[in-house]
Amino acid sequence: MALKIVLLAGDGTGPEVMREGVKVLKAVESAYGLSFELTPYPCGGQHYLDTGEEWPDSAFEACKAADAILLGAVGIPEARLPNGDLAGAGVIFGLRFGLDLYANVRPTKLYPNVRHKVHDSFKQVWEPGKVDFVIVRENTEGLYTPARGFLSRGGVDELAVDSRVITRKGAERVIRYAFELSRSRKGAPGDGKSRVTCVDKSNVVAGDRLFRNVFDEVATRYPGIAKDYAYIDAFLQWLVRSPEAYDVAVAPNEFGDIATDLAAVLQGGMGMAAGGNIGDAHGMFEPVHGSSPKHAGKDEVNPMAMILAVQMMLDWLGRRRQEQALREAAAAVEKAVVDVLKAGKVLTYDLGGTAKCSQVGTAIASRVKAAK
Repeated sequence: MALKIVLLAGDGTGPEVMREGVKVLKAVESAYGLSFELTPYPCGGQHYLDTGEEWPDSAFEACKAADAILLGAVGIPEARLPNGDLAGAGVIFGLRFGLDLYANVRPTKLYPNVRHKVHDSFKQVWEPGKVDFVIVRENTEGLYTPARGFLSRGGVDELAVDSRVITRKGAERVIRYAFELSRSRKGAPGDGKSRVTCVDKSNVVAGDRLFRNVFDEVATRYPGIAKDYAYIDAFLQWLVRSPEAYDVAVAPNEFGDIATDLAAVLQGGMGMAAGGNIGDAHGMFEPVHGSSPKHAGKDEVNPMAMILAVQMMLDWLGRRRQEQALREAAAAVEKAVVDVLKAGKVLTYDLGGTAKCSQVGTAIASRVKAAK
């Protein structure tokens, strides 16, 4: 039976990287005897400008019925809702809240032959194998809940209020997810120890004190996993200085959002950064680089983040459905990415190469087919 995958290509470079993700899925079908029913829906800022809606009414129900969702990117500067919000953001938040995708999972892994742009030149700073950790970010509360608004008088916005919400339920389940994830990994690269780091600002903020208290409660259920603590400001420094010390970190929504974008530097930039939005019943996977409108239509952006999002999706489906073929396919996709990187001949501009987005996708898809 075919697995139902909803495709939300979105705006800017979203359709371009989605095309390469689909190319790899087709290679997986061919090599591993799997079947995917791929259903695309338009969405995002341009769709809003064209139709007055961020996505079709039927799209959410299709996502709800799907086995998984792939998102490209949404948002363009000129597309705004009447309240000033970016058109297309409703797609992301609609899925996160509507499907209760409470864990935002961001792996940070440095692959061989990935160079880092430090200052104005490419230099190899971290060794492959020394950067391999995951940040799990709470995805349905914190500052990003819709508890906000303006006080406007005489046409002037005089006051803006954003209410930060931390609940015991929200904290407990995302922290539990982080410990379960650590249990399935090989530990921190520096010492091989399974460890979960609680990232917060509990020395100042009441919500974070609740988050840390719940962390300590959940940790008692996982005696084989070390617990670790870091305030968000110090964590950002330590993460860059000593990435090999980290296995899994868990953080409230907005702190996790900031930390994961910084962490992408450790893996070669946003073109290598994939993420999953995961709940108990649903999963949505995406590259996290945004729509990059200035690069749209040029066939030049790095599709590896989208392809690694496909890899995450396959692995998640394989674990969820207990299907070995899916997990083998996920491993093959990751190996194909590594092989293309090692060869160093088909790399996009952000990795120091001159290849087109489509050429990278084709090279990876070809290796997936050849691996079986």
